Amino acid sequence: MKIVREYKWEMGHRLPFHPAACKNLHGHSYKAVIEVEGTPDEHGIVIDFYDLDKAMKPLLDKFDHSFIAYDKDTELIDVLEKLNSKMAVVDFQTTAENICGYFLQEIKRAGLPGKITGIKCLLFETSDCFVQDEVKF
Repeated sequence: MKIVREYKWEMGHRLPFHPAACKNLHGHSYKAVIEVEGTPDEHGIVIDFYDLDKAMKPLLDKFDHSFIAYDKDTELIDVLEKLNSKMAVVDFQTTAENICGYFLQEIKRAGLPGKITGIKCLLFETSDCFVQDEVKF
């Protein structure tokens, strides 16, 4: 059985290696659809939505209305520090694929309760463009 929950946030980034427009500073209205698969407990619950929200809260607090920056993009980090802007510095290029994988890693690390057999993340960078990844236990 699966439960599914949707989360939304606003975040800016840039891809300095990109040959086109994505090399520029820009932002997106992100959406993550998190699907948790597992065996229901004796009450019929795979995982309480509250527990999933608790795992997602640190991610949303970190990224919402922030600028995500690759730790090797020192020019960007310097500018954001000078502007006293909220930023989330990460050790990966800030592609949708990498952000999706990071979300899965952090949700798994949160230690969801129950008999969870897998987690899937669909990460929307725009309303019609998304990446998908999953982990099985």
